[in-house]
Amino acid sequence: MAVPVAEVEMPEIGLDADASEAQRRAALTDLAARTWIARTPLGYVITRHADVTAMLRDRRWFSAIGLIAQMQGVDDPEWNRRSGQNILGMEGDEHQRLRRLVGPAFTPKAAERLRPFMAEVINELADPLCARGHGDFVVEVCEPYPIPIVCELLGAPRDDWELFSRLATDIFRVFNGNLARDLQTIMAAQDEMGAYMSQLIAERRAEPRDDLLSDLIAAEEAGDRLTTEEMQSLANAVLLAGTDTTRNQLACAVELFARSPDQLRLLRDQPSLAPQAAEEVMRHFGAIRGTARYASENIAYRGVEFPSSTLIFPSFTAANHDESQFDQPLRFDITRRSRAPHMTFGSGIHYCLGAFLARAELQEALKVVAQRMPDLRLDGEVEWKPVSNGIWGPSTLPIRFTPGH
Repeated sequence: MAVPVAEVEMPEIGLDADASEAQRRAALTDLAARTWIARTPLGYVITRHADVTAMLRDRRWFSAIGLIAQMQGVDDPEWNRRSGQNILGMEGDEHQRLRRLVGPAFTPKAAERLRPFMAEVINELADPLCARGHGDFVVEVCEPYPIPIVCELLGAPRDDWELFSRLATDIFRVFNGNLARDLQTIMAAQDEMGAYMSQLIAERRAEPRDDLLSDLIAAEEAGDRLTTEEMQSLANAVLLAGTDTTRNQLACAVELFARSPDQLRLLRDQPSLAPQAAEEVMRHFGAIRGTARYASENIAYRGVEFPSSTLIFPSFTAANHDESQFDQPLRFDITRRSRAPHMTFGSGIHYCLGAFLARAELQEALKVVAQRMPDLRLDGEVEWKPVSNGIWGPSTLPIRFTPGH
């Protein structure tokens, strides 16, 4: 007989805004060693790799991204309609259908064809910084890096990079914690993006190219195809999921390497370690530190009954530092070969569609950093975004190194 979760004895944890990221990692590692679950003011944090994986793969746990408005007291019919069409928060048969249709467009091959362009973009952004030997890596490199790649992925021309950057900024207001204020701005940006993509889709229907939109137009399974509105929604999702994540993960990586000169030298001397380095960065210092799910029905797991609507917070940070899966988990080692995958891309039906693309972007950037900024070090205080942010990283990252590379 399962015990109601409210009656289970477990630690209760809060959010310490003053703790450093290293302190939070250590605290979560210690917590995971003691318990697989802990109580928070809003629900329950899940700490261990096996439990995070199992619960994310259980399709009765629904994505809580659609609850953002509800949790902020916003009830707008049009916003609710749009949220229901977003693949990031969609569930059930319709979500599975979309994943089946679009999955073939997000393959390793699709990411590989963009690698030369990624290298071109990151080097172009690094040129002024490398000439000086100092600057703010977030402002000069991380912020502008993903937009050209998203544009290239979708087949949008260089002239529209500035437009995409503006739309991404407005659409990302969804995570600012003030949806009531920003709702109209967000939806206006979505509408502008939708109109733009509608025109681009029409052009690709008439003249297919080697890009994501052409792949999505060609996607078919048993006669089923994506509608124009579904492709517009996917373009919004690509912009939302593929921009801020890349910016923050690259910033976290560079901050980490600036504090780990031995690992930076190793990557400089052995560029072939870039794939392992990217995985270890995401494990050790992931920009996405967790996710949220809610019970779509009463769910029993490990002898515990979770009533319908219960919120859980699978902690990627805790799972990525689980001592049962990772030897010396608090050590940063780009030669690490782990028994288990890191959880930064999630697991189950909502596993990151753009994982291959994100890996390639980070790998190409890290190779450039290691080769062109070989004695990289911090050049002042790093400022961090609020710890409550779902996607987290430095807001400023002052660095210094020997110029001329």
